[in-house]
Amino acid sequence: MRRAFDPTLYLVTDTLLCAPRSVPEVVAAAVAGGVTAVQVRDKTASRRELLALTRAVQRVLPDGVALVVNDAVDVALIAGADGVHVGQDDLPAAEVRALLGPDAVLGVSVGDDADLVEVLALPPGTVDLVGLSPVWATPTKPDAGSGLGLDGVRALAARAHAGGVAAVAIGGVSAANAGQVAATGVDGVCVVSDICTAPDPAAAARALRAVLTQELIAR
Repeated sequence: MRRAFDPTLYLVTDTLLCAPRSVPEVVAAAVAGGVTAVQVRDKTASRRELLALTRAVQRVLPDGVALVVNDAVDVALIAGADGVHVGQDDLPAAEVRALLGPDAVLGVSVGDDADLVEVLALPPGTVDLVGLSPVWATPTKPDAGSGLGLDGVRALAARAHAGGVAAVAIGGVSAANAGQVAATGVDGVCVVSDICTAPDPAAAARALRAVLTQELIAR
């Protein structure tokens, strides 16, 4: 049995955007507002700093909210995190799965059809979910491309599901458009700025969760 992982409202942290508040402070509030999973991401942190950050976030998470580490397989293993998310320039998914074992969550960023074809060609169970990125261009990942758009997300999500892999969408998602994104058939949305920069992260998460819940009920 793999660990429970609910990607409905998936928070990806950004240390600079959370400032002057700490990342754990923002995460705790966001989870209270309805965030269902958290990915710790800090591209500027050293491995030692990322490990300390991961452990600090773990301490504020309740049971049932999974913690995933971005890129750093070593940090995830040392901290005992629930999984890892890797991009196209990171370690290959098959090698990451071999390191993590069968029970961890493994996500992979997908930006186009070719990326998804590679993921779906892997043995079943290698990858648990794909992050379709970006839905729209976003300043948090300026190198991610111009955006898939809603139609692109819808097509890739359908192909992922047909291959037995869950899909989440990331990139420019906010409470104003989360319903449209959820309507593409993805299993959840990833949010960075709309929560990390919010004056009240709990309220921001609550607004997002309400929109997502309404769309999921309508399916």
